[in-house]
Amino acid sequence: MLYLHASALSGNLDPIIGITTGEVDPEALEEAYESVVERALAGGLDPLVLLDEIRNRSTLVWDDDSGGGLTSAIAFEVPADGDYRILAAGALSAVQGESFGDYQILIGIDAPEVLTGEVTANSESIAQLDTESTPAGEGLDIVTGELTSEKTSTFYTLNTIKAGDTFYAYIDTISGDLHPILVLENFARKPLRSANLSGVAQHANLQYTFPADSENFRLVINSSATDEGITSGTYRLLVGVNSPEVLDGQGELGGSDIIKEPIEVAIGVRIEQIVDVNQESEFFTTVATTQMEWTDPALAYNPEECSCDFLTFEGDEFNNYVAERKARWPSYTYQNQQGNRWVQNRVVTLFPDGRARYAERFTTNFQVDFDFRKFPFDREEFFIHTILIMPEELYTYIDLAGFSDINPEHGEDEFDLTGFATEIDSVVGSNGLIHSGFKLIFAAPRHLSYYILNIFTPILLIVAVSWVTFFLKDYGRRIEVASANLLLFIAFSWSLADNYPRLGYITFLDAIMLVMFVTNALVVVYNVWLKRLDMNGQAELADRVDSVLDWVYPISMLLMLVFIVWRFLYT
Repeated sequence: MLYLHASALSGNLDPIIGITTGEVDPEALEEAYESVVERALAGGLDPLVLLDEIRNRSTLVWDDDSGGGLTSAIAFEVPADGDYRILAAGALSAVQGESFGDYQILIGIDAPEVLTGEVTANSESIAQLDTESTPAGEGLDIVTGELTSEKTSTFYTLNTIKAGDTFYAYIDTISGDLHPILVLENFARKPLRSANLSGVAQHANLQYTFPADSENFRLVINSSATDEGITSGTYRLLVGVNSPEVLDGQGELGGSDIIKEPIEVAIGVRIEQIVDVNQESEFFTTVATTQMEWTDPALAYNPEECSCDFLTFEGDEFNNYVAERKARWPSYTYQNQQGNRWVQNRVVTLFPDGRARYAERFTTNFQVDFDFRKFPFDREEFFIHTILIMPEELYTYIDLAGFSDINPEHGEDEFDLTGFATEIDSVVGSNGLIHSGFKLIFAAPRHLSYYILNIFTPILLIVAVSWVTFFLKDYGRRIEVASANLLLFIAFSWSLADNYPRLGYITFLDAIMLVMFVTNALVVVYNVWLKRLDMNGQAELADRVDSVLDWVYPISMLLMLVFIVWRFLYT
């Protein structure tokens, strides 16, 4: 009797095991499984039923979950002497997505206690890993990239490499004058191997045999400097494990993945409420929700541990979970945040395969660079800019489709918030590395009803009163009315001064107010001059001048207003 017990040690692995004769080709069997799934999906059939049928045909016996939970267990009566294969796979990977992780298989002959999963192995050899049928530790990746005057360094994180495996790397310049330097670093950023440190060549290669299993090693590429300055250009990088042809820049892509690709983080920001827009200090206060979604195999877990299909973390619980697993998550900051960020709630939902959903509702102030030159006809641009703390070699932002939005009940009454846009950008950090960023941008014009009724209408009335006085023949009365009108205008101007910040430039409203002030002052001076002519016996001359100025005044005012509108609003 042959007894098997398969259990997961890490990740979200749901192991399934089977026994076949020694003649079965594992690669052909894997292709057959994939073909069955494709045909079933194309024909609208249930692939799970068909997979069970092909397992029954291709194996002597197989099992999934008979050991309790997600553990597999088999008791098999060996029919004849000979060699047999034990096949192990992830039960869900063919249909429902990836099931991955480390596993343990206990094998016993005439030892039923194996089925409990709690036994100690002895020295007798029952089975050995068939590395020829399913080779491990071989692979070759090919990537291209670019180093510029702004980005003079980058790195690639390596997947776990086993003890005794040899790592190879080769880089050459495709375009530009790039002279690349290669450095292999361990988890503590200690250099282990380097190539082209002098920077004299446009290609480099290195190799290193790992004495122990490795994690978090990385290959760093730096631009070298010449007499003309820092070199830059595009490059081609080949990395391989147990693939010595890489040293000559040769080899075909395939095998195990050597390089960890940057994790894509889908992000969206939704504005729930605009609490305040402080135009003097140039910031706005908002209640907003940020949501991020990403998948990291390092966060995967066995759902059997909690008998659940997801985990939920609130507050700082997720930080503690990540720290315990010696993993990381895409932490971020808001580049234009002012002051503290008050978090109402923070929730992380984590799924067994490492998928994570982060949601945070918060209140804070965001800086805005207002441009008041066209005030109050200005169109101000508001934005929220979030930056990943880890460089883009580890995490990159993508837009979380359909999430970003502005709540129609945002509560802002002065600005008309009708549309928005999202933008993925990059920011150069103080360390010279590039960090991925995300912007929620919304440009907003002002609601003009207030300004028309409370500013421009009174201005027009003041101007009209000044003009009406031109038709009075009593110059003394005209002086009294014009003087009162000027004092009224001064008081009105002072009342507006506290409504927007002190600026180092002239706004549209400033220009209008300045023209009105100068004009009203000149009207007082003009009327005094006419009164003096009248008192000196030159009443006829005063009448002739006044008859002309009766119409020069409004025409001049109109021309000046047209010029101000053109100068501030259309240039």
